[in-house]
Amino acid sequence: MEQAAQQHQDQLSGPAVVDRQGGGLQVTAYSPATPGRESVPSPLTRSRRRIGAVVRQGLARITEGAIAPYQSAVARIGFSLTWLALLLREWVHRDELYGVHSPWSPTLAREWNATTHSFTVLLWNDSRLWSEFVYAAAIVASVMLLLGWRTRTASLLFLIGVLALQNRNPFVGNGGDNVLHVMAIYLVFTRCGQVWSWDARRAAHGGDGGRDVVGIGMWALFTAVLALVTGVGELSAGWALLLWGFVFAQMAWWLVRRYAPGEPRIVMGMVGNVVHAGAMFVIAAQVCLIYATSGWYKIQGSFWQDGSALYYALHLGNVTPWPALSHTIASSSLLVLLLTYGTVMLEVAFPFTLFNRRLRTVMVAILIGMHAGIGVVLGLPFFSLAMIAADLVFLPTTVLRRAGDRVARMVPRARRGAQAQVVEEQTKQLEPVQYHA
Repeated sequence: MEQAAQQHQDQLSGPAVVDRQGGGLQVTAYSPATPGRESVPSPLTRSRRRIGAVVRQGLARITEGAIAPYQSAVARIGFSLTWLALLLREWVHRDELYGVHSPWSPTLAREWNATTHSFTVLLWNDSRLWSEFVYAAAIVASVMLLLGWRTRTASLLFLIGVLALQNRNPFVGNGGDNVLHVMAIYLVFTRCGQVWSWDARRAAHGGDGGRDVVGIGMWALFTAVLALVTGVGELSAGWALLLWGFVFAQMAWWLVRRYAPGEPRIVMGMVGNVVHAGAMFVIAAQVCLIYATSGWYKIQGSFWQDGSALYYALHLGNVTPWPALSHTIASSSLLVLLLTYGTVMLEVAFPFTLFNRRLRTVMVAILIGMHAGIGVVLGLPFFSLAMIAADLVFLPTTVLRRAGDRVARMVPRARRGAQAQVVEEQTKQLEPVQYHA
């Protein structure tokens, strides 16, 4: 009997369970074998396998390298350039806006920051020399971040500069300043110097062999200043914890790179890539939130519902630097209606177009044109620049790389043209002078 059961089991595709009860024999839990055909998994099993494969691919993509390096680089360049342009534009008014002669006095600023738990280094001292130094340091940090020179240090200094000035006088900004405010925080957590930066160029040429004297000196100076202001009680507990966390993280990263280049460095790199991916996701989510809230709030307004909101905006004296242009646009009721409704539809629809690459690219191009028009017609250039920098994050890598290659080709041409002009002028100066009797 057992031999017969064994022969029957060999004919099955799966294992059989032999149950002996009372000398009898019962074979259960088998399925007939079909020659040349494997068992088909259930739909639930296939779904689990697909989800598992997607999760594994996503984790590998996030941990193996910094995702969206060109998008983070264009965000770094765009936001730092916007802030630099704003600082240079307000250079002549810096004392009235953020200095000792500001109508928003240091006393009022301290009360405001104590209520909102904000952070600004300008209130550490009320002298004009200190305000001038902080303003100049903010410009230097913007240039460092724009060029990507010591990007990790520059991003932290850029954040401190933005918070120092904006929290000193929060009533002189607009929506563009708010965008810069939050984006400066997010940029600190990104690895935005992977491409289009001085750091990437230096790394491509061999780096400094692990002996970055300039970088070590900058962090040593920053640590000394941070220890001083922490000791005298100028920092709250939250900001002290945050800034000291950056210092210790940078120290751990340098020690691992210098003395543990094996598995610890790989783990540190994976952690940095995960943090970078999270920061880029938050940046994208923040932009979507800006457009979604702006569009849905507009829908609730009666002027936006009847299509006349833009008409009244074009007649505001403080945001119409070109009155003739604004009045010309406002004179066409059809154009005003289309622009009003079009603005609302673009802002509401933008988050839903991100899943289609081509449609997303078209939407970004239209939004860039819209913000360029706002900057010119309504006289809000820095708000427009900040929003354009945020919109560029959603462009595909191929588009950004193609644009970067064109800029790279234009720079050598400009240099060759300038050099040719200099050589031509020098040649003219060396030509013999003709004397006529």
